[in-house]
Amino acid sequence: MTGLRYVYAVCRPFSTPLQAQLTGVAGDPPRALTHRGLVAVVSHVPERDFAEEALRAHLEDLDWLTATARAHQGVIDALTTVTTPLPLRLGTVFLDDSGVRSMMEAREEDFHRTLDRLEGRVEWGVKVYAESGPQESARPAEKPASGRDYLRQRRMQTRSHEEMWQKAEAFSTRLHERLSAFAEDSRLHPPQNPALSKASGRNVLNAAYLVPRTHSEEFVEMVDRTKDEAPGLRVELTGPWAAYSFAGEDT
Repeated sequence: MTGLRYVYAVCRPFSTPLQAQLTGVAGDPPRALTHRGLVAVVSHVPERDFAEEALRAHLEDLDWLTATARAHQGVIDALTTVTTPLPLRLGTVFLDDSGVRSMMEAREEDFHRTLDRLEGRVEWGVKVYAESGPQESARPAEKPASGRDYLRQRRMQTRSHEEMWQKAEAFSTRLHERLSAFAEDSRLHPPQNPALSKASGRNVLNAAYLVPRTHSEEFVEMVDRTKDEAPGLRVELTGPWAAYSFAGEDT
């Protein structure tokens, strides 16, 4: 089959087959391309959509990007159930199989070292959100009788908000320290933009934790126990994922 090669991940050889109905980017089923003890999981994609200029244009198209990212993630999720994948960036494309093999050979040492570190481990994401202004939503604000009353209300609201954020940040700091002590590694990501994430509330903690798969149940229980410790805060756990946050900046 002709077309460019879209690469999802690099991993070690695995014996369990991927699910039969799995389709990847552009609807093409992923396949394994083996080279010197490493496996690149690839699909064929059309040049008209994935050549350099066309891909750059498509990445500005939110609908196209969303569909491609969903297909990409579906393959990574399937791989995570049968092996430890090292995910590559969305839109990693080569001209042909030879180009993929040359990439694996050039980065062979780094791939093996990173796969050794990630073997048998998964990534869990933890986010903490603080809802803004719960007091105001519970009752209507009193109409100020004067300018002085207005300023007093504003000061009280500001003080209430500041205290809420301070409590949220203190809780998030304690939670991150506790989870980091359990996990093998952790990463703090910038808070999510609510306009993009569509999540309600202010994102106070956005972190990722590298956890041995065999200890994942204990990690989940640890997070669940914290959900009642901070009224007014929302703790969200996602995963297990392939270890995107720990794959290395050059991946």
